[in-house]
Amino acid sequence: MAILVLMRHGQSVWNLENKFTGWVDVELSDKGKEEAKKAGDQLKGLHFDYAYSSALKRAQETLQIALDEAEINNIPTKFDRALNERMYGDLQGLNKAETAKKFGDEQVHIWRRSYDVAPPNGESLKDTADRVIPYFESEIVPKIKDGKNIIIAAHGNSLRALVMFLEKMSPEEIIKFEIATGVPRLYELDSNLHVLKVKNL
Repeated sequence: MAILVLMRHGQSVWNLENKFTGWVDVELSDKGKEEAKKAGDQLKGLHFDYAYSSALKRAQETLQIALDEAEINNIPTKFDRALNERMYGDLQGLNKAETAKKFGDEQVHIWRRSYDVAPPNGESLKDTADRVIPYFESEIVPKIKDGKNIIIAAHGNSLRALVMFLEKMSPEEIIKFEIATGVPRLYELDSNLHVLKVKNL
């Protein structure tokens, strides 16, 4: 049996300002740093063999703060943009409320919550899954099958792609599924990647 923990980064400064962030490399807010510390408190007593994060500093900072708080040291860590947040294209940097006024609530809702409709010059959740899942299967799955414990710090949409894969959710189910900032989600998995137990810490 292996443990896999998925952890969305703490609140970022653009989460706080209600902006579409995507691949823009913004930092954690003060609240986000506190969320990361609280996550670390929930991780105390767990053992990890490997850690992964996206290439964006809000995920990397969350991972480091949480591991420090949990007193988990010196584990091999990889950063890869395959785990980055969904690329929001022309919406990046725009305030969500202003964007809804400009394009209409219904259109923005479709861009944000549909599975396979991308915003202009951006990625849909399906596009995000198409880069997250192959990386997960090639880089991380062999370690899980070998009984290694893994923690991944990433983003709302890249983690939803993994939740969909692990929990065998449909597109309709995953678009309704929310991942809170700074709340670790723990899976116990067998060597065939079957979920034995899942819970938020």
